[in-house]
Amino acid sequence: MKLQIIQDSQGKATGVYIPIKEWNELKKEFKVLESLEYEEPSKEQILDELKEALIELKLVEQCKMKARPIQNLLDEL
Repeated sequence: MKLQIIQDSQGKATGVYIPIKEWNELKKEFKVLESLEYEEPSKEQILDELKEALIELKLVEQCKMKARPIQNLLDEL
């Protein structure tokens, strides 16, 4: 396996690059790795999340729900 170490400006290792061919072989051997890959959300998923956020905002405005700290929102992004 030909891994490449990714380093920051101080030379500290921050990540590893695995060639896609080898990544695909690892996924075949270790099925759990598939769950680590990022999938773009669909337009429907994004719209559903926006609708949920608007509902929560209305509840906060009506004092029926407590607002969360802004840091929690930023952490979700």
